[in-house]
Amino acid sequence: MDAKKSNKSSYTYQAVYRYLLDWIEAAPSDVEQRLPSLRQLALRLNVSVSSTKYAYSLLEDEGRVYARPKLGYYTRASSTPLLVERSPSLLDTVFSCARQPGMLALSSDAPAMLLSLEKPLLMIERELARQYPRSHAPLYQPFGEMELRSVLADLYTRSAHRCWQAEHVFVGSDLRSILELSLRALDLEGKVALVESPCSWAVLRQLLAARMTIIEVPLGEDGCFDLAQLRQVLRSEPVRLAVLSSATSVPQGGLMPAADKQQICRWLAEQDVWLFENDGYGEFCFQAGAPRYRDFAEPDRLLVFSTFDKVIGSEAPYGYLLCRRHTERLQHLFLERAFRLSPIRQKAIAKLFTSRRVEQHVQTLRAMLRERMEHMKDLLGAHGQGCLRIIEPQGGASFWLESTRPVEMRRVFERLLTQRIVIAPGEIFSQSGLWRSHLRLCYTLDWSKDIPRALLCLVKAIQDESIQEKAQTP
Repeated sequence: MDAKKSNKSSYTYQAVYRYLLDWIEAAPSDVEQRLPSLRQLALRLNVSVSSTKYAYSLLEDEGRVYARPKLGYYTRASSTPLLVERSPSLLDTVFSCARQPGMLALSSDAPAMLLSLEKPLLMIERELARQYPRSHAPLYQPFGEMELRSVLADLYTRSAHRCWQAEHVFVGSDLRSILELSLRALDLEGKVALVESPCSWAVLRQLLAARMTIIEVPLGEDGCFDLAQLRQVLRSEPVRLAVLSSATSVPQGGLMPAADKQQICRWLAEQDVWLFENDGYGEFCFQAGAPRYRDFAEPDRLLVFSTFDKVIGSEAPYGYLLCRRHTERLQHLFLERAFRLSPIRQKAIAKLFTSRRVEQHVQTLRAMLRERMEHMKDLLGAHGQGCLRIIEPQGGASFWLESTRPVEMRRVFERLLTQRIVIAPGEIFSQSGLWRSHLRLCYTLDWSKDIPRALLCLVKAIQDESIQEKAQTP
């Protein structure tokens, strides 16, 4: 009985913390606000003073509140970010604003926000930590823990022809590092890369960091390339690398037919082009058995990359790649980089796969994503007022929306910042200035907030910006 009471008490502070966090985010952010005293809050929530004190200490550590001697706790006033021009990068501004306290981020593209595997992961990690003796000098595996590499190789093997071995798998600290080392190992830095457009901002940023020339081939509303245009680009440009989404495209959410993917893979093989398959959202296609590029690609010109965090959560930020060629060069670069990744955490991730926890989790999470997508579609239909062209995604975590009015979505983004709402303007998914009237609207967001009101604010900002742009047109 005492153990049960102790366990219940250990979680009370979390409820108090969430209550205070909601209170802070709902309050005006431009002025300091006095918070309830420890005793007042304890009486209000029917909890112990020690629980309220611990919740306040967490918020104080995070910089959200501060204590005045003999006066109590106060929120910290913060100025609302206003002009995107203050930062040279629109992308950096979007992400810095989305992470500020009190902002409602309609741009948070994180499936694990709906349901994560972080608690099982940490529980397994604690169990493993008791089993493995602690060493004063941990033996970090330079290419990733062999147990995890073997699990990933088995996961991606589909046939005797399209098979992987543990030696083909490399685990790094994050997606950026994985892409950086891959481009260097395959001698692709400074070369020409073809990407689908809109394209993952993380991919674009890393290609630019590698000094690559980027050629964007736009996807149509049906999620397909203009194959004639793509063929012409491959024939006329010295393309060495193509970066394409495995199943549904990211962030558009379109699904290309198997025949198109097979034809594209033939052309890439003919031109001796490396295919980098982005499998970050491969598990979140709503269609069972959807075709992947790796089903048709030349195995020796294929590199698959992904991360664990989309499925498991932020406690598993590692990136990984699978590549059958140039493994000696990859080994050399990984040894040189010397990632110091937790061996126990990697073993725990591997056990989530071998116990089929990941497989069961993905099935549940995919259903949740589809349900939230349908709900967001209904909200857009009810509150959109004809301002947004809605195409239902075939997977992923977001809608790719186009304004039906001629507006710069960057300016809409700026208007919404004054209301502490963050969207992702379409141009951050292009290097050549495409998609200026588009935005990515995610349905992996905090659904405890007033999402219908936020959508109404979005629509009004589009309408107001459209009126202003018309007035400024000669």
